[in-house]
Amino acid sequence: MTQLSKATAAGAALLAAAALLAGGPAQAAPGGTSGGDYLYLTVSRGESQSGDSHGAVLLCDPPQGYSRAAEACAELAAAGGDIARVTPATDALCPMIYAPVTAQASGQWNGRPIEYRETFSNSCQMAARTGPVFALDD
Repeated sequence: MTQLSKATAAGAALLAAAALLAGGPAQAAPGGTSGGDYLYLTVSRGESQSGDSHGAVLLCDPPQGYSRAAEACAELAAAGGDIARVTPATDALCPMIYAPVTAQASGQWNGRPIEYRETFSNSCQMAARTGPVFALDD
């Protein structure tokens, strides 16, 4: 897949999410989150957005977008939508191998904009720190 087609696919996914959100009247979701919670998530190899990335749109009312969407939405709800506040795993044993991955998120949670970007030393570190949020299907 070329860089252009990935960018086109990402744009199409965001437009699809926006269309879903605009399709009907907003209703409050159970558990106190608004019905418009969504994040466009990407994971890239390296320290910057590269051609070797994959992404997904996470919707949380109902949870959809990838296989661990329900878990990701629950973690985000507990953290108030702040990915940096997701409870890290305390039992993760990650190798000390430098193979950086960059995780990015943009969207909204409870009506406020969300922007997140962090580079981790490897994918195990990312998974230990962000839990199911960036556990995107390959």
